[in-house]
Amino acid sequence: MKRVRRPASVPPPGAADTGTDADQVDPAVWRTAFTVIVGALAVVFDTTIVSVALNDLGTELDAPLSTIQWVSTGYLLAMFVTIPVAGWAQSRFGGKRLWIAALGVFLLGSLLCAVAWDAPSLIAFRVLQGIGGGVMMPLMMTLVMQATQGRNIGKVIAAISLPAALGPILGPVLGGVILHVADWRWLFLVNVPFCTVGAWLALRNLPADPPRGRAPFDVVGFLLVSPGVAAVIYGLSRTEGDAGFVSADVLRPLLGGLALVAAFTVWALRRPGGALIDLRLFRNGPTASASALGFLTGAALYGAMLLMPLYWQQVRGEDALGAGLLLIPQGVGTLVSRGFAGRAMDQYGPRVVAVVGFTVCCVGTVPFAFATDDTSNVLLLAALFVRGMGLGAAVIPLAGAAYSGLSREQIPDASVVTRVAQQVGGSVGTAVLAVVLQHTADGAKTPAELADGFDHAFWWAVAFTASAVPLCLLLPGRTPAGGAPGAARPVPDSPTKSESAGRS
Repeated sequence: MKRVRRPASVPPPGAADTGTDADQVDPAVWRTAFTVIVGALAVVFDTTIVSVALNDLGTELDAPLSTIQWVSTGYLLAMFVTIPVAGWAQSRFGGKRLWIAALGVFLLGSLLCAVAWDAPSLIAFRVLQGIGGGVMMPLMMTLVMQATQGRNIGKVIAAISLPAALGPILGPVLGGVILHVADWRWLFLVNVPFCTVGAWLALRNLPADPPRGRAPFDVVGFLLVSPGVAAVIYGLSRTEGDAGFVSADVLRPLLGGLALVAAFTVWALRRPGGALIDLRLFRNGPTASASALGFLTGAALYGAMLLMPLYWQQVRGEDALGAGLLLIPQGVGTLVSRGFAGRAMDQYGPRVVAVVGFTVCCVGTVPFAFATDDTSNVLLLAALFVRGMGLGAAVIPLAGAAYSGLSREQIPDASVVTRVAQQVGGSVGTAVLAVVLQHTADGAKTPAELADGFDHAFWWAVAFTASAVPLCLLLPGRTPAGGAPGAARPVPDSPTKSESAGRS
């Protein structure tokens, strides 16, 4: 049989050409990056913008909190179910068409949410939103990484990952402002301009990306991994009450989901090249280490984002909008560090930047572990700024290193794997810190007693961040052009999805 030539692999970060235009990013890459950022802003902010509106939605729609919380939970679960499909769908339909279609689904869901007449209809329309968003988030990174062709990855990642970093920080602020000046329906109508302009830009700027093959859809893999990941996330979201992780409401979906994921692992390894997600990517050291670090980044980011608004509200007496505004310094710090971190990664490699980023993030979290009910706001806001700088610097090298040594065909699967790792990490971090806070602050009656409970929970957040520092040493260091011994290399040949289809 004639061997199909494999596309060139993505060079390790820091190994770009050293010619005169090595520092210049192709304008076509910037057009692609700007185009997908505009469309993705709606998805990124919508993930957190509704979190501050649940009480208002419950009142407006006459629904208890146990029902209205599914406005957020249903959206997230729908995203997790569709994320693993993104890689196959791109090879089947082409990146440009898939992006526009997913953006259209998200826009339709947003419009329907804005006209919802009761809680069940709003939940159903949020699920539709989540289906579109679940495809868009990994596809955004895939389209840009394929456009860079391995050059100036740090600079481009600094731009493309900015919305994802700022979303959890600024989303609640935007939601609070909207509720303060307008009706709750504007929480969803605010997506319309992003979606319409994003679709127009996609039609103009995204390069033609024809389907690479008509590989059969891995139905068994989908029925295993998508509900498996969704069940794990759902189980972790149920860690409430004194029982915590040992509650039946937690253990049933959590253990069931882990069993499905384990079954998918066996299935995928026995079906090389044809599984929904190519798990052989974990043979590539940078991809494996970046995924593990992405898990810890999710835990550090989303877990602490559970604690900080609650600290300002329960210990310091702020309202929802005030707590959101007090988190702005963290977003500013993230914004300030990203350009520097992107250039540093291209020059020094991911390892150094990741170590510095996670260390700075850890240092910025420590003051909250000592905070009392009267700690200076100036000190805490300065700590948030430092923490944001660390987070901004840490995310960039992980995104770049995850694709080091991979072929163009393997990038979509890498996007799916790293995205799932970060989201699962966020759910684990949120669940663990929620349980710790509940048990340490249980029975606290005064702000001082509550502050002591928060201190214990913040030490856990510090531990999540600190544990990532030694793992950063597994990331690629700076390599000369052309690579060096020990640099990441392409994953060993295995049939691609399109080749597998050709044999069937």
